[in-house]
This record gives sequence, structure tokens and C-alpha cells, in this order.
Amino acid sequence: MIKKFFIPIILLVGAKATAQYKGYWQQRADYKMEVTMDVKSYQYSGKQELLYTNNSNDTLKRVYYHLYNNAFQPGSEMDARLQSIPDPDGRMVTKIKNAEGKDTNKSRIAALQPNEIGFLKISNFKQDGVDAKAKEVGTILEVDLAQPLLPGKTTLLTLDFNGQVPVQIRRSGRNNKEGVELSMAQWYPKMAEFDFEGWHADPYIAREFHGVWGNYDVQITIDKNYVLGGTGYLQNKNEIGHGYADEGVTVTIPKKQKTLTWHFLAPNVHDFTWAADKDYLHDKLLTEEGVTLHFLYKNNPKIIDTWKKAQKYTAEILTFYNKMVGKYPYEQYSVIQGGDGGMEYAMCTLVLGEGELNGFIGLIAHEFGHSWFQHVLASNESKHGWMDEGFTSFIEDTVMNQFAEKKAANPYAGAYKGYVDMVKSGKEQPLSTHADRFDLNRCYSISSYSKGEIFLSQLIYLIGRDNLMQTLRRYYEEFKFKHPTPNDIKRTAERVSGANLDWYLTDWTETTNTIDYSIATVAANDADASQTKITLERIGRMPMPIDLLVEYTDGSKESFYIPLRMMSFEKENPMPEISRTVLADWAWAFQNYSFTLSKPKNSIKQITIDPSGLMADVKKENNTFTQ
Repeated sequence: MIKKFFIPIILLVGAKATAQYKGYWQQRADYKMEVTMDVKSYQYSGKQELLYTNNSNDTLKRVYYHLYNNAFQPGSEMDARLQSIPDPDGRMVTKIKNAEGKDTNKSRIAALQPNEIGFLKISNFKQDGVDAKAKEVGTILEVDLAQPLLPGKTTLLTLDFNGQVPVQIRRSGRNNKEGVELSMAQWYPKMAEFDFEGWHADPYIAREFHGVWGNYDVQITIDKNYVLGGTGYLQNKNEIGHGYADEGVTVTIPKKQKTLTWHFLAPNVHDFTWAADKDYLHDKLLTEEGVTLHFLYKNNPKIIDTWKKAQKYTAEILTFYNKMVGKYPYEQYSVIQGGDGGMEYAMCTLVLGEGELNGFIGLIAHEFGHSWFQHVLASNESKHGWMDEGFTSFIEDTVMNQFAEKKAANPYAGAYKGYVDMVKSGKEQPLSTHADRFDLNRCYSISSYSKGEIFLSQLIYLIGRDNLMQTLRRYYEEFKFKHPTPNDIKRTAERVSGANLDWYLTDWTETTNTIDYSIATVAANDADASQTKITLERIGRMPMPIDLLVEYTDGSKESFYIPLRMMSFEKENPMPEISRTVLADWAWAFQNYSFTLSKPKNSIKQITIDPSGLMADVKKENNTFTQ
């Protein structure tokens, strides 16, 4: 079964990568797993076969696996981080009174009892049938291979595993606050990513993930009363029932039968997640694109109407993202009540399900958006969280603005406000900071979601909306099923627009340099009083081209565009209804820039730098002159 299912896709992906990107390579990890869940003890056991292909130029003597469940134990790195960070995730701590009677945070992980912790234990590790040395180090399994794995070669890694589902603290776990019994995210021994930078065997400290592309063949045996949803296509739906059976097929499970084995195949993904509950309702919706949407949620009268209404919006979100970014490549997607907020996984999301309709739609829009930015464009979330969270926030705000009765001129305004507030706090760290190394959770969130979103919305300001949208579509087409880096989105924007953007990527993601331009002076021209001399000043370190709008007392308007010299680019007029003059470029080394209007100062009503609001200037009050 492994050969029939896996080999054709391995060859297809490898050929495409080689043809489009000379020298590009990525590893391959094809899984076959059989797992049995004990719903009374919340423990499970399983066997894993992993067909691992080394497409690198390195000879591998060691490999690494993630054992995420081990984070949910007192004394783990995740526990330690909760106790040291000034603003721990509120879902992961409880409020208690200290000796002085003041509220303080206590790690929920620290309070877990032995039957509440998570664990994942590995035994019987073999490489091609030969014992290999495997050492458990926190949330990482270090494996010394029995034989070195040469470039271009494939090996079969097998192991047995035993796990316990933790009380839900973060994302995965059992019995969450909405009563969902099993949220099985990051539950299995998962091969770490090895790429051109080396191994990414990051410990699990509650942040992000990075996975290897592969196919999954998974069989889950569980009490017959449980309804499952998650990654992959159910292969035995007419044996399972629970809303999956073909139309007209009646599935009858013998009373004596205690369990069902659910068999899933998931092609070309880098994760496998599932959830289960005895009280799940299961709805299906076939979209115009031919994608089947599954909705699994608790049989709670308070939420049923919201979940029903959200289904048509989910279909519309799919259509919108398909047009905006590119076609969703799988035949199904599942929205599942579970988790502790919202979290994206391959072909599904786990979300809390008791909110109001508009917020719930926004949550789905965000998590579904990750199917493009992370589960097809698989950037390294740990190192570049802004590439998936920020880009997903961008398309989420775009689609939600389409749903709104009153359209916003700048649907990304909230991201700009969050970013500016962070800058003013003095706590900002560069976007290149590893996700686990941010000093504050709040700054990680604003950086990844808001500043990451602005990376794209500000490209509208830099190269124009049409060029930005073409960039997204080309980026998706060229890097789907790969692991794109920050340079890849930058180079795609350069290829589409013709602009030079290395300075933009560097300043915005690798520094905390800010944008601050001001209208320094507006004065009558000394040589000719019928003219007005305008002087602008660059105060912040980060340069930008300048859009300038001049409004006159007679109601007329005109705009001016000052190209940035290092861009070597002139964008199209973003306000074609207003006459625009393109001025000489502005080089970064010059802090001031002056030009002359052919009208007197008293004819000017207002001058505005960046009327669109798409430039992330941190001090808007000096962007306008009014008289």
C-alpha cells in the first residue's frame, strides 16, 4: 500500500522542484500509522512506518523527531517559559493570590497530575529492520541511524509509540472548555525539517511548527460512538457512517462491536490532525469548486444556528481566496469545534465554536486562509511567523471587508494601529526574531500578525495594488508545496513589478527601523511669490517613496509622486482621477527634499503625505499641513 500510494507523488514533486528551481531540494517523509485510542484513560498506542527520502546533498548520520506531547509536563521548557515571561498566554495560566495578596499567574502545566500530563514514549526504533539508537531529550527524539543515509536515498524508519493526551492547555488535548473530548494536534512522532539551513529540531515552547512534506496513511481505532474529523480523505466511509457515508447508504454497526477503525489518506501534506467527540453533529457542503466542506460541532442548541449560517460564508471565503491567491489543491476542508481558539492544520482547522456569527466567520476566514499561507506555502513558522500569520491576516481582512456592508477605504487599518502602538511602547523586536525568543507574547503577536500583514499592504503603496495581487498569485503558483523563505516573496514582487525591494525586506523584517516623514516647511518662494516651496523631511531611518496630495481652496486637487532612488521604480498613479506629477527621485542619504508648486501659498488648503494610509508612518500628525 505504501508503494502504490506514495511513489508517484514523490516523483512528481521532485521533478517539479528540479525543473523550476535549479539546486532547490526538500526532504520527503511518508507516514503509515496505526493507532488505538483508549477513551477511558486517554492513552493511545501505535506503530509508525516512515519512508524518509534524503533529497539533500548531505549524508545524514542522525535524524530528529518532534515529541510535542512531552511539553505538557511539569518542569518542561513550556512550563518554564510560562513562569518566566511577563505576559504569559492567559489560556495557559491561572490567577492566584501571592503572599502579599496580589494576583499572580501560575502555570497550568505545573499543576498537572500524572494522569493529566501529556507524554509520547518511543520504543523499538529500527532503520530498515536494524536497531537504531534513539534518545529522548524533552520534546525532541535524537536518533543515531544504524547506517548513514546517502544523498538521493530512501530509508524505512519504524517505531512503536505510546502516548497520553494531556488536559487541554494549548491547542491539543482533552476536554476543552467547550466540552470537546479529543483535540489531537501534534500527537505523533513527527520528523523534524532538514533544509538548506540544516536541522530545525526546535523544542516545543507553545509557538509554531515546521514540517516535512509527505503522504499520510493513518488508521485510528476508537470507540464506535465517537465521530472523527480532520486531515485526509476517509477511505472506508461506508463502513463508518457518522455522516460520511455515500448518499443512500445506511451503515449499521453491530451492537457487539465496540470500536471502529477510521482509515484516512492525506496526500502531500506536512501535518496530520484529528478531533473526536461523541456529540459531534456533522454537516457537509459541496462547493461550486467541487470541494466538500465538513463542519463538526457539538450538539449544543446555543451554537447550532451560528454553525449553520457560517457554512455559506465558508464556501464564499473559499471562492474568494481561490481567485485572490490560487486554487485550493485538496478535495475537502473541515471546520471542527475543538482547540482553544483557532489553529490551522492540514485540510482542517480546530476552532472554538461558541462565539457570535461575525467573529466566528472572521475566525474561519483566518484559519482557512492558512490553507494557502502555511499548508500550501509552507514557510518556517518558527523563524518567519510573519510570513504565514501576517499574510493570512492580510487576506482575512480583505475578504471580511468584502462581506462588510460598509467597505473600509483601508481594511488593514487595525494592523497599522497595533504596529504603531508597539513601536511607541519601545518593546519591538525585529521580525527575524525566532518565535520562541520574543520578550513579550504581545509583541510576538503584533509583530507576526500586524507587522507581517503590513508587509503586504505596504507593498500596495510601494508597487501598486495590481502588482501586489499578481505577486501573490505568482508566489503561490511557483512555491506551492515548497518551503518559501522571505527572499522568495521579495524576489517574486521584484519580478512582477520590476522594482528593487531588497532594502524593503531588510529594513522591515531584520531591523526595527521606522518610517517617519514630515512636511517640514511650506513657504512662499523667495524668488517668486506666486509659487510655493515645499520641504519634506525624513526623520525615521527607513526610506519610502512619497505620495503627496495637495488640495486647494478652490476645491481642486493634484498629486505628486517622489520615487525612492534605491527602488529604481515608478508606480502607476494610485488615484487616476487626480492629475499626478512625477518629481525627481529622493536618495536615502538626503534627509530633506524640496520642490516648488506653481501656485501661491494662500491658495493651498491642505497637503497630505500618503493619503491612502498604506505607508506605516509612525507619526501621522506631521504628515499634514493645513491652513
